[in-house]
Amino acid sequence: MTKDKGPRDDRWYLNLMAPNTKGPKFAWLDPTSIYINGDAFHDLLDDLVADLAGVKADVVGGLDAMGFVLGSALATRLGVGFLPIRKAGKLCVDTDKVSFSNYSGRTQDMEMRLPAFAAGTKVLLADQWVETGGTMDGAIRLVERQGGVVAGIAAVAIEENAVTKGYRGKYRCVAGVVPGSRWQTECNAQRLTSFAAYKPEMVFPRIG
Repeated sequence: MTKDKGPRDDRWYLNLMAPNTKGPKFAWLDPTSIYINGDAFHDLLDDLVADLAGVKADVVGGLDAMGFVLGSALATRLGVGFLPIRKAGKLCVDTDKVSFSNYSGRTQDMEMRLPAFAAGTKVLLADQWVETGGTMDGAIRLVERQGGVVAGIAAVAIEENAVTKGYRGKYRCVAGVVPGSRWQTECNAQRLTSFAAYKPEMVFPRIG
């Protein structure tokens, strides 16, 4: 069980991410381990909020489904509302819809309520993990089609490729995994050295 919050600047919580044990049909890791451990989750949010200093967001848009966890937590920290951006067919109100390619290359549709906000609204987009950038591209298009302004992108990690480097050049992007770090290099390679020491007990919530 992890009890020590660790030094403030070491991103210690990234060591809690679990490796894939089920094979290639699944994502290569499970970052939700961070959410289970209260100290880890709070330190992740502390780092993201600190890195968002100076960013003005009127609402946080969370991408279905795991972006709902990080996005709603960030919205609470920032004192703004939360806008769910859903997979198609889930909302019972008028929606705008776009097609996108997810991390596995499969084409899907996502929707956002229409209208969702007034033109000029600053939207911070949040997802758990940005791998290829395809899902985030769909969310950006939905926001901008309604006249919204993408205030930034937040995630546990943003893997580096031509698409995501374009996002970093255009938007304020923040993540638990910092560009230029060992963690970033390993995430790009989709293999963490911390996997060797990972045990499920490491992420158990503190009892007490």
